[in-house]
Amino acid sequence: MSRSRALLNLTVLGTVTPPLMVLQWFLLKLAPSAAVQLPRLFHRNVCRVLRIRIKIAGTPVDTGPCLLAANHTSWLDIPILSAVLPVSFVAKKEVNGWPLFGSLARLQRSLFVDRDRRSTTGQFRDVMQARLGNGDILVLFPEGTSSDGNRVLPFKSALMGAADMQLEESEATRFVQVQPVSVAYTHHYGLPMGRRERPYFAWYGDMEMMSHIWTALKRGPFDVEVRFHEPVTVAQAGNRKLLAAQCEEVVRDGLIEAITGQASRK
Repeated sequence: MSRSRALLNLTVLGTVTPPLMVLQWFLLKLAPSAAVQLPRLFHRNVCRVLRIRIKIAGTPVDTGPCLLAANHTSWLDIPILSAVLPVSFVAKKEVNGWPLFGSLARLQRSLFVDRDRRSTTGQFRDVMQARLGNGDILVLFPEGTSSDGNRVLPFKSALMGAADMQLEESEATRFVQVQPVSVAYTHHYGLPMGRRERPYFAWYGDMEMMSHIWTALKRGPFDVEVRFHEPVTVAQAGNRKLLAAQCEEVVRDGLIEAITGQASRK
């Protein structure tokens, strides 16, 4: 049954995705405001097909500019977060060259960063600030890689500095908001997901993507909790490094509480 369901899911996604990609290409050229919303509608349906049930906790900042600082567990984070908000992602440059997924990322106006070349960090930060200045909501995974879903890796601060900019609005001046987000894979078939089962949905290390997608398609409905924490600015935190540390702590506490049902012990 799981194999048949997975084949059906692939058939549905394979049928609807190409024409929507063409539509999105035209919208980017002719109707940019609509192009922001179409990926959200597409990913909501992707989550329905994959039987991903999303529980939202907290209040998301639903209008830009905003930088979402989230933990990273899987390629599944992309449709999940996209289903909740009209966002674009900060992705590693390798994604740009991936078959199909690179095209989908470009159509969602993703930004591609070369994490191996520190000399380009300043230039890329300027690109992020330009997008934030235009009112975008950007998703940044400050860990720089994905984990097994049971923990949060240390947050890197370099690109968090993109939020260190002031916005002039009439007579008021404000800073870009940074909202920490905890993404937790919590249940499978309605039962709590344990430490051993969570890596079936997490994609990390040297896992092969296509086989992981096939496994996720076969494993049935699962629940994900997305926790939106209180936004903060660089000015409130003190500097980008303190901001990264603060977001890391908040995201880690949210993940622990979501997957265990208990608040973390300081």
